[in-house]
Amino acid sequence: MFGAMRWWLIGLLLAPVAAAGDEPCCGPITPHGRQLEQLLDGSGVDHLWLAGWHIDWRTGETDRDAPGGPEAKTHCSAFAAAMAERVRAYVLRPPEHRQELLANAQMRWLRDQGGEQGWHALDSPVEAQAAANRGELVLEAFENPDPHKPGHIAIVRPSDKSRVALDQDGPQESQAGEQNAISVTTATGFRHHPGAWMPGGGGALRYYVHALDWP
Repeated sequence: MFGAMRWWLIGLLLAPVAAAGDEPCCGPITPHGRQLEQLLDGSGVDHLWLAGWHIDWRTGETDRDAPGGPEAKTHCSAFAAAMAERVRAYVLRPPEHRQELLANAQMRWLRDQGGEQGWHALDSPVEAQAAANRGELVLEAFENPDPHKPGHIAIVRPSDKSRVALDQDGPQESQAGEQNAISVTTATGFRHHPGAWMPGGGGALRYYVHALDWP
């Protein structure tokens, strides 16, 4: 009897600890966060901004009759610029920079000039996920150390993931690229860019946020 009571007490003490690990890491998803979700869910990025085709950067629609050719590899940066434009935020985009290697240029622009357009850096993936949950526009960007190879950029989307999940796989995001996805983890979305994401947030990925004036 006493043995059973002891194990019951141990289970009672441990239960809140286990439950705490499953709680959302980064605050509630606000009504503005839900509006950001709707924007990304309705973007069509799962079938637009397709790799291998030249596209209209604003719509993601193909604008040539055949795949291939210049500026037809991947379109993470065009998607990020298009979504930013839809919420009245500016990030470097055509025609100021061609689509080729635009993600690298966007990363440099966010770092060096973004403050003039309302962007500022965030210190951690937790801050990035929390800002997205509040309905702010958060870009996570990786500048390839080889300037002749593409970087990658994505939009952090609201999520009620746990801190354990965040530390392991990063914020939840929407992206175009080698894999287009309405919702995917940072670890999966940036897997083609070694060193960008590392568990715990120790990689070369950087986060930039822009406040939005939702209706």
